[in-house]
Order: sequence, then structure tokens, then C-alpha cells
Amino acid sequence: MEWDWSAVGDFMPRFWDGVVVTLEALALGSLIAFALGLLWAMAQRSGLKAVRWPVTAVTEFVRNTPLLVQLFFLFYVLPEWGVTLSALTTGVIGLGLHYSTYTAEVYRAGIEAVPAGQWEAATALSLPRTRTWGAVILPQAIRRVVPALGNYVIAMLKDSPMIATIGALEMLGQARQFTATSFQPTEPITVIGIAFILIAYPASLLTRALERRLVR
Repeated sequence: MEWDWSAVGDFMPRFWDGVVVTLEALALGSLIAFALGLLWAMAQRSGLKAVRWPVTAVTEFVRNTPLLVQLFFLFYVLPEWGVTLSALTTGVIGLGLHYSTYTAEVYRAGIEAVPAGQWEAATALSLPRTRTWGAVILPQAIRRVVPALGNYVIAMLKDSPMIATIGALEMLGQARQFTATSFQPTEPITVIGIAFILIAYPASLLTRALERRLVR
């Protein structure tokens, strides 16, 4: 077996197309996961059982079913009910929804770590609930959970190849398609492995730097 640089050159246009899809899915999926996860965490602390119980049931169901099954459901089953989405949109929603149930637990841990005296002080000052959450609780809670949220971004990056199963060809999907036509798996798969490292490692460094800054 010899390394074929011409195969690398042939693969690069597809590689860059895959990089774009991967980064789009990662960025948009992360935004959905962070926003929806915070919503889940706050809803689970609601004093209303009619809010708390359904949210808990939904998050437990999503967290305990495979991401691949969820992607297939969104892409193949929802059209039977009149909801048709593109492959990339489905992948973004699937990744974001799946990881929102994990970030919800991260947020919950951060919120519970805020000292009870902070809640009591907000109550003593007669702060409205929205002000209590926005100005007192969440700034302290989010500061505590940034490292864990960063880890889930990296985990989402490593799970992004699953969206290729529904037709959203990210990096690995492009590599597999190229391999199927060229019968040269070594070069594209190696390039993809290096690309994942080059994306994930700087993200890890950024998370650590942000953590140190928030601590200060």
C-alpha cells in the first residue's frame, strides 16, 4: 500500500464541502442545544406539575433513545405527518434536540450549585422572577458549567457523522462517497481523521481559556 497524493487532491473539493456542512451542523446544533437545554432546566424547576412533569418525560425519552433513531424519525416519519425538512435541517434539529437534554442536566447542576442565600437575597429585595433568573442566578450558574458545555460541543462534533445517514454529507459522508467511487479509502479517511483533530483540539483550548477567564 502506497500513499497516493493524487487521491488526496481529487478528494479535497468534496472535503471542503463536507467541512462546511460539519461546521454548520455543529454551530447551529450547539445554539439549539444550549438554548433549549436552558429552557428545559428552568421548566424542570417550575412549581407547576403541568409544566415540570411533561418536560421531564420528554427529556428523559430523548436522552435515553439513540441519536440515530431520532434522526431517522425526524427525516422519514415526520413526512408521513406532513412535515418535510431538508437533510441538513433535520440533522441540525436532531443534534440540537438530542444534546439539549444533556445540557439541561448541566444547567440544572449549575443552578443547584448557586448558594441558597442568593435566592433568599433576591426574594428579600422583592426582585421579580425574571430579574432573579437573569441578573442573579443564571450568571452564576452558567459560569460554573462552561467547561461541561464545551465538552458537549466536542462530543457533538464527533457525533456529526451520523447526519450522513440521512443524506447530509459532512466530512465522513463525503469520504465514504469518494471511497465508493475511487476504491481508495486510506487517503480520504486519514484526511478526515486529521481534520477532526484540527477542529476539536482548538475548541478544547478555547473552552479551557474561557474557563480560566470566567474564574478570574
